[in-house]
Amino acid sequence: MKDVCQMMANELGIDVAAVHDKINKLHETNPMLGLRGCRLGIVHPEISEMQARAIFEAALNVKEKGVKPVVDIMVPLVGSVTELENQVTHACILSEVLLTSVQAKLIRSTAELVFSERGSRVDYKVGTMIEIPRAALLAGEVAKVAEFFSFGTNDLTQMTFGFSRDDVGSFLPTYLSSGIIVSDPFQVDSLDPVILQVMVRAGA
Repeated sequence: MKDVCQMMANELGIDVAAVHDKINKLHETNPMLGLRGCRLGIVHPEISEMQARAIFEAALNVKEKGVKPVVDIMVPLVGSVTELENQVTHACILSEVLLTSVQAKLIRSTAELVFSERGSRVDYKVGTMIEIPRAALLAGEVAKVAEFFSFGTNDLTQMTFGFSRDDVGSFLPTYLSSGIIVSDPFQVDSLDPVILQVMVRAGA
């Protein structure tokens, strides 16, 4: 770790103490519910911009080789419409690529920048993964921004039950032997009926 920090400091031209300080600031007690998914892109929009640019550049590269790319970009861990809007729809006039927002670095704006630079375009869709129960309950509103849904059944199961899939082994055997639940919700082929109801509501 020490060598990695020193190498990063050298490449960035900063003191190694600054690297250690950044690492300490990024430490989280519960990373599973911390700075990840769309939250990371909202706090650090340059990450979303970099990822979107890489996708569109790659799509245009294969298009030049005669392959028709299918580009579906999924914004993860969305729990509110405004989170998805932040990552997708910042101000952008499509014809002239006029950026009018400080945060206009994100998916659609980045797409237009890349298309303008390359003089070519590809079709694409932007959607989200329904993996937070709140997103499922707000699916009708989320659908006004998302062009498709995907279901993150592990996280959806985890958050609906309030079980940590990493720690469930400490009590799951007792739950199973006592008949409190009939099967491991992370291992069964058919999802728990409550989770299915959440998913059905999301897709309604």
